[in-house]
Amino acid sequence: MTHGNGRAGTVVFYWDYDTQWGGDRSRSDGGPKAWGRAEFEHTERLLELHAASSIPACFAVVGAAALQGERPYHDPAQIRRIALGGHEVASHGFEHEWVPGLGRQRLREVLRASKDALEQCSGTSVVSFVPPFNQPFDYARGWSFSLSERREAGPDRIDLERLCDALADTGYQSCRVAYRPVHLRVADRLLGRPWDRPRHPRRIGAVTCLRLNTPCGFGPGTMAILNRSAAQGGVVVVYGHPHSLQAGSAQDERWLVPLLAHVRRLCDEGRLQVALPRDLVGEGGA
Repeated sequence: MTHGNGRAGTVVFYWDYDTQWGGDRSRSDGGPKAWGRAEFEHTERLLELHAASSIPACFAVVGAAALQGERPYHDPAQIRRIALGGHEVASHGFEHEWVPGLGRQRLREVLRASKDALEQCSGTSVVSFVPPFNQPFDYARGWSFSLSERREAGPDRIDLERLCDALADTGYQSCRVAYRPVHLRVADRLLGRPWDRPRHPRRIGAVTCLRLNTPCGFGPGTMAILNRSAAQGGVVVVYGHPHSLQAGSAQDERWLVPLLAHVRRLCDEGRLQVALPRDLVGEGGA
């Protein structure tokens, strides 16, 4: 079954593979976190679950994790297993950097270092990027403004357009983005919850961007948007963190397992298809 755009709805799964590099740089309350070891242990379980449902995912990996070394910072063998399992390996920075404050020269250094480390480790081409912390949010052309980024990052601030320019210059073709235009932020406030729907890829410069449109995790809000995509078309971006697979939140395995089963049924019925970010490169308008 296809829709007015000539294709079924589409779902893209992402796993943000932070490792302890991300734990050390956590910007949430309480400072650094000690989740690094759980990232590796839970990824083994995720590889089993995705293989059982025949659903590939994009693992956005910090480049430093691909270098030789020990857990909880490094595991190049696991990254190779991810690639061999048919999943896409994307960059999540080199050491989980906060992108808005990097500055243009340092940003390109980070992008190149991460891409090189991941490609040498996985033996695959790395064309997709997922910014740590889902930032930058600042994208004036999309009517999304982040005053905190502008204050904290300084005059060489990286907004979304500058990020996409740097990505194109360093060989990337896809980026997951999380900016929210002003009208969506107003709707969120009026409804008391995020309001979103399936969307189509958008090109910013030469980069195909997939915008987050589900809550982090696999709960009822994510399921509702998946069902809407199966009925009406459009792309759904689903994401979580391996280290949270047993955290008791919406990223928990107890929510993930039924969601994977539901996606498998929708795919078997021809109402939904699973794509990787690299599969959608070149789609969408500016």
